[in-house]
Amino acid sequence: MNGFSAFTWVAIFAIESAIVNGIGIIAIFKNRKWAEGVKTYSLCFAAGVLISVPLMLAFPQAVEKNFYAGFSALIGFLFMFLGNRLIRYKIQRKDLAFGITAVEGIGIHSFVDGIIYSVTFSASVPTGLLGGTGMVLHEFAEGVITFSLLMTGGIKKERAAFYAFLIAGLSTPVGAFIAYPFVSKLSTPILGLALGFVSGVLIYVSASHLLPEALKDEKQYSTWVFLAGIALALFIVLAEIV
Repeated sequence: MNGFSAFTWVAIFAIESAIVNGIGIIAIFKNRKWAEGVKTYSLCFAAGVLISVPLMLAFPQAVEKNFYAGFSALIGFLFMFLGNRLIRYKIQRKDLAFGITAVEGIGIHSFVDGIIYSVTFSASVPTGLLGGTGMVLHEFAEGVITFSLLMTGGIKKERAAFYAFLIAGLSTPVGAFIAYPFVSKLSTPILGLALGFVSGVLIYVSASHLLPEALKDEKQYSTWVFLAGIALALFIVLAEIV
């Protein structure tokens, strides 16, 4: 598997993310109760993987490539924090539809997901595999959430499913394929800054977005599923070291 080029890995995971997102949309379209239940576990497992990636691999590699990567990690975290605050502000405005406004934020987030694939696999295959696994796993829940938000915004069921896939599903591979030609040409110090930025984004997504969303509808084995995500990340890292 290590014989694959970075671009091949990026393409595989970006397309997988769109497929899993589509599965989430189909699931809630067909069986809302089942999809909502699986969504919680999907978020918990993905959060466990994604919180591990920057702490064990991405951020240490970023600092190794560029001593100032910590500053870009902080910028990445603040970028996501302020972006989400802006979406929350817009949602509170009565002249803006709740569902449509929130989905705008998801579209941007999904596009950034594609960029993350390009950056992590350009840094190293293990980092990309870990980051990519967590990102793909959370796509099921993202498909469910996007469809629900569009329905809340007054979109008819069939159109909501179609628009949800365009916004949250296809935007990820689009982001990956647009970003890769630029990311692949970055010098080592600049790639370190980019990886630092991605580390900040992943920390925010896992700790401040996925986990709180999952804990709103906490289920019996949520904590164990979260720890299982961390265990998978540890296994991949230790297997690579050994």
